[in-house]
Amino acid sequence: MFKKVLVAEDLDTMNLGIEQVLKDLNINHFQQSKYCDEAFLKMRKAIQDDEPYDLLISDLSFKTDHREVKIANGDELVQKVRELQPNIKIIAYSVEDKSYRIKSLFENAKIDAFVAKGLNSIEELKKAIHIISTTDQKFISPEVASALQEKSNFEIDDVDIKILKYLSAGTSQDEIIEIFKSTDIKPNSKSAVEKRLSKLKDFFKANNTIHLVTITKDMGII
Repeated sequence: MFKKVLVAEDLDTMNLGIEQVLKDLNINHFQQSKYCDEAFLKMRKAIQDDEPYDLLISDLSFKTDHREVKIANGDELVQKVRELQPNIKIIAYSVEDKSYRIKSLFENAKIDAFVAKGLNSIEELKKAIHIISTTDQKFISPEVASALQEKSNFEIDDVDIKILKYLSAGTSQDEIIEIFKSTDIKPNSKSAVEKRLSKLKDFFKANNTIHLVTITKDMGII
């Protein structure tokens, strides 16, 4: 079982729940941080003191206040922690339900578990901690796992990325089509580009094109 745990969570109610889970598992050496920057500094200092944490539990969304931050969200935090301490175990604990974002956490930040905040989150967090502390297996909340499986047939390709990047630069759909045609990027018809945009909006649960660009920027896709 883990001996030293860092919890990155900005809501007191959630911190209390996580604290109880750790105590129930007889993990008494843990610290909490409400800011990603602070959590990262604690992680780095622990390594310097030769007393590293062996588990990070992190939310993904953090509310902003008067503080200037370098690490704005949990996605960035877990990525930086993974680079700083490659062997640490990481659990993402979040209400996030966007399948691409969750998949990205497993593939890019190499998280060990994703626990969805909800009715069963306390028991699932206990189960996740037990599984990743005793085995090399990954853990993911059942309802999130189902969503990932349902959408596994949709993959974002290079053309989708190009469309998103052009949109983020203020290029109109008509201009994108002309660029694609002039550079022989296919598909390049108006209906094909509109169809791709529609699928991307559905996949990322975006309300409109601007929202889509914002989401994909926040996720580091573009």
